[in-house]
Amino acid sequence: MDKPIGYWLKRVDRLIEGDFERVLAGEGVRRRHWQALNVLKENPVNEEELAEALRPFWAEGEISVGEVLADLRRHGWVTPEAPYALTEEGKAARERLALAVHAARARILRGVGDEQYRTVVETLQTMAANLEPAGR
Repeated sequence: MDKPIGYWLKRVDRLIEGDFERVLAGEGVRRRHWQALNVLKENPVNEEELAEALRPFWAEGEISVGEVLADLRRHGWVTPEAPYALTEEGKAARERLALAVHAARARILRGVGDEQYRTVVETLQTMAANLEPAGR
């Protein structure tokens, strides 16, 4: 354990981002598009609702929610107007992408047991709660 947790968090996050970029590139989308497709899979939403649902994943300087929606409309995967919903083509694309994403997640978690995974997630949740304004 020669590096602190912050190092490993950033490194794993960057590696996951890069892996997802490669996995999703064949469909001409990125991880944020995938996340938007998942939100839209559940219920139609307007742009503000989509932005709120995706807020935890978005960093400053990234592609905007509006740009993601425009890309998804260009692909024909979402309806042209709000409330946005997946089209039949969008549902099929999301299913194709889901297969690739699940394979990537399995590769990422290779060698990590269920209990180890649960422990890591619970530890990170506790650390996040400690850093939230209410936890200070």
